[in-house]
Amino acid sequence: MLHSKIHCRHELPSTRDEPLIVEGPVDPGMLRTLRMHPSLDAFRPPPEQHEALIEIAGLPEGRIIIARHTETIVGYVTFHYPDEMERWSEENMQDLIELGAIEVADEYRKFGAGSSMLRTAFEMGQLEPYIVFTTEYYWHWDLTTSGLGVWEYRRMMEKLMKSVNMVWYATDDPEICSHPANCLMVRVGRDVPLASKEQFDRIRFHQRFMY
Repeated sequence: MLHSKIHCRHELPSTRDEPLIVEGPVDPGMLRTLRMHPSLDAFRPPPEQHEALIEIAGLPEGRIIIARHTETIVGYVTFHYPDEMERWSEENMQDLIELGAIEVADEYRKFGAGSSMLRTAFEMGQLEPYIVFTTEYYWHWDLTTSGLGVWEYRRMMEKLMKSVNMVWYATDDPEICSHPANCLMVRVGRDVPLASKEQFDRIRFHQRFMY
C-alpha cells in the first residue's frame, strides 16, 4: 500500500517571542536537527523518545506530527502500524493505523497544540484511506500534573479525539475492558472499503455474540 505523506505547517500564537510551529509528517532528518523538551517523559526518557520518533518517521507508514518552539519539540503525535504483539495487528491490515501517542510539554498545553497536531495529521485527506484508532488507558494519563480525576481526563481525551471525528467504539479487548475509563476511539476514512471495515470488526470482537 502506498502511503501518501503531505507535509503541512501552521503557526500557533503563544505568549513567547516565537510562535509555536505545528507541522508534519516530518522526516527523520528534520527530527535529528531538533531537541526534545525535558518534560516530554510520559512514555520514556526524552532522549529515548526522540530516537523512537526518528525511527517511526522512517517507517513507510509512520507519521510524526510535531509542535516546536524554535528548535525544541514541545509536542508530538505518532501514527504507525499496531505492534505485532497486540490483537490489532492480527489480520495484518495495511489500512489500519494506530494513533500511538500524543504528548505536549506541560507549559505549552494551553496553546491548543494537541488538537492542532491532530488536525494537521488529517489535513489534505491523507488519512482517508485508513481506519485510524487509538487505545486510551487511564494508566498513561498525566493525572498528577493535570490535577484532573480519571473521568475528567477521559472526557478531555474524548473531546480531543472528537476534534478529528474519532468516536468511541465497543470492543471485548481485555486491556480496554479492565477499567471502565479505558476506551477505543476510531475514525474510519471515507475511502476505506467495506472488507476492511468487516476485518476491523473481527479484530474488535473475538467473542462473536458481542457483535
